[in-house]
Amino acid sequence: MTHAPSLFVSHGSPMLALEDGPARRFLTQLGPRLGKPAGIVVVSAHFEEAEPTVTSNPHPETIHDFGGFPRALHEMLYPAPGSPALADMIRRALAAAGIESVEDAKRGLDHGAWVPLGLMFPKADVPVAQLSISPDRDPAWHYALGEALRPLREENILILGSGSITHNLRELERPTPDAAPAPWAEAFTEWVFENVAAGRTDALLHYEDRAPQPARAHPTDDHFLPFFAALGAGLPGEPVERLHHSFTYGSLGMDVYAFGRLPA
Repeated sequence: MTHAPSLFVSHGSPMLALEDGPARRFLTQLGPRLGKPAGIVVVSAHFEEAEPTVTSNPHPETIHDFGGFPRALHEMLYPAPGSPALADMIRRALAAAGIESVEDAKRGLDHGAWVPLGLMFPKADVPVAQLSISPDRDPAWHYALGEALRPLREENILILGSGSITHNLRELERPTPDAAPAPWAEAFTEWVFENVAAGRTDALLHYEDRAPQPARAHPTDDHFLPFFAALGAGLPGEPVERLHHSFTYGSLGMDVYAFGRLPA
């Protein structure tokens, strides 16, 4: 049985689905490297609930949860199947770790899921379930959420945290996708990389006190919380790699991390 990795993907702007750029090109190449997992659990910045919520809709719609973008983006569909069986696996894994959850049998796939998945798995033939984040809870709680998901990886279930390594929409003043990165964004992404590489989990969990300009990198932490779920789903001693590093619009960090070895 293939042991799937845990990934964190920065999805940045929804325009990632349409605009050429380093991150988009990387994600289209990453999918073939991963092979075909048995299922995908997406922890997205755009699915927020007070309690852990797992989607079980067997035919999830494509949610266009954004405005002010080209019509072509609103017309894009990602018809991947959902899976009540995968949802049940997720809920049982959470329960085994003492985490109670609820089920949502109606919700579709938000753009934090379908935008990166559309690039990585364009055939839309892998079952997908989403697990919500809880913005009122801290990084340590989301790390524990990821720990609970670890056993699913043994069943070739891909854990995918989808957010952004930096996400400050208030500072999107740079006019083009390939604008030079803002110094504060560079400093924050490098701080994360250095601490991930050194295995300093405690520092990462307390990034608000230790990272450079954390409130500027994440005025709200919704786009960073999926990182901690992906980090928690990694196993002690596993290889950890920053697979991709770039920026879009100067302030959106597009880093991709793998916790665990990618398929050969």
